[in-house]
Amino acid sequence: MVYYVYILTNPRHTVLYTGVTNDLEQRVFEHKTKSNKGFTAKYNCSVLVYFEEFGDIVEAIHREKQLKKYHQQWKKELIDESNPKWKDLSEGWYDHREFELNAKLRSSGAKNK
Repeated sequence: MVYYVYILTNPRHTVLYTGVTNDLEQRVFEHKTKSNKGFTAKYNCSVLVYFEEFGDIVEAIHREKQLKKYHQQWKKELIDESNPKWKDLSEGWYDHREFELNAKLRSSGAKNK
């Protein structure tokens, strides 16, 4: 199994979020659709700017903890090395209709409460 350590940012690149997952595409989708009402939803962190792959979950968690201890400037330098334009690395992964459907489902669920 492959595990990923990833960094998301908001559209203005002022907030960084570091996470770990075994399904990067699904996890980024959850962040983009704000499925989880946490830090990334609150600060609009939905732009995937960096990720690393690991074959071992222990190594991935260790790296995530290591990156979380980094000063923000160090993380920015790490991102700049591999993604100097801070392009959304998940661009092209999803059909825009997936976001529309997700939004409709969330809004209809809120109306039914």
